[in-house]
Amino acid sequence: MKRKSQILLSVVIIISLILVVMGNQTSEANGGGTSSIFEKEMDLIKIGSMLQAENILLDEWTFYAREHLTDMKSEQEVKDYAEKLQEKFPDWEWSVKNTSQKWEVTAVSPTSKHHKEMLQIMATHTKQPVNAYIVYSVGGKAWNSATKAFFTTSQFKTRLTDIFRGNPTVFSCMKGTVGDKMDKSLPKTMNQMMSRFKAKEIEALKEETFMSVSANSPMFTDSIENQRENMNLQIGIRSEGMGAKTTIVVGTPIITIEY
Repeated sequence: MKRKSQILLSVVIIISLILVVMGNQTSEANGGGTSSIFEKEMDLIKIGSMLQAENILLDEWTFYAREHLTDMKSEQEVKDYAEKLQEKFPDWEWSVKNTSQKWEVTAVSPTSKHHKEMLQIMATHTKQPVNAYIVYSVGGKAWNSATKAFFTTSQFKTRLTDIFRGNPTVFSCMKGTVGDKMDKSLPKTMNQMMSRFKAKEIEALKEETFMSVSANSPMFTDSIENQRENMNLQIGIRSEGMGAKTTIVVGTPIITIEY
């Protein structure tokens, strides 16, 4: 049974990675999505509020934004843009990596009590036009009033407008745990979470100690198109057995934290 669970977890992670690519393609096709990045940044706060309402102890969260730099025609243009960003964030730690496949620059923010920010700009060594991406991520462990406040500050909003040229694809994800005193079965816990997000199930993977549901929720605007419906929410629940903790992960439009 344990080996079966590990296999199922691997399958879900692979599917999620595939959907990330699909999400990028969908966003680009729709001109960056139906909502602005300033609306999508609130998704993480929504998820946090819903999980806290269920008395779930939050222990990891991520905000991930990615933009395909389609307007850049050469690798030099990408490098010039990276230099401009370095001027805007001079206190960040910058490093460059150049391989036979791609050129990449990474910047990491100074140490913070609540979170860690990272910026990456990548360009493949291809013939023109260049294939380039810019990625901004911020993540942390504890979720509290100070962390939540970071996403509502003018500093964070300025950060986004400084980094991105258009409207990037955004992923918000949060993980929490319920102690060993949880007296609900996994299906009941999942049903309660689905109800909390007013979500409609699209597809699910259900096992004795693990459940993953892909759904649509009116609380979130972005979605990933599949053959049947638009998916914009994933919920994963894993139990470590009787008397052990239960891990709950929620992501929009998909889960991006391994569990």
